[in-house]
Amino acid sequence: VQLQASGGGLVQAGGSKNPSCAASGRTFSSNVMGWFRQAPGKARGFVAAISWSGSMTYYADSVEGRFTISRDNARNTLYLLMSGLKPEDTAVYFCAADKSSCRTYTAGAYSTRGTYDYWGQGTLVTVSS
Repeated sequence: VQLQASGGGLVQAGGSKNPSCAASGRTFSSNVMGWFRQAPGKARGFVAAISWSGSMTYYADSVEGRFTISRDNARNTLYLLMSGLKPEDTAVYFCAADKSSCRTYTAGAYSTRGTYDYWGQGTLVTVSS
């Protein structure tokens, strides 16, 4: 089972990036998926999550209104559309998935690292000022 994040890179402040996360080894169409990020010298923190059906999305306050998480279950791929980027968004972005099937969590659980069982290797997004 692998989650492969890609699509990071260098972008100017105010610009956009659209990293993706391709899953292989099994289908993740019935799994909760999310994005976390880790800036240099900081702990890994929650960015966004999406329910297994795609009907519910959750965001960290710091990215609400600027980032959009989505999924294409037919392609087994997770996306994060990032716009209005700020230098403080600079981080390695990790995708993650839980191992339960069609599970619904309480709202707070979607932002908790322990909810997720599978992790990608991360893709670096650097925002220049």
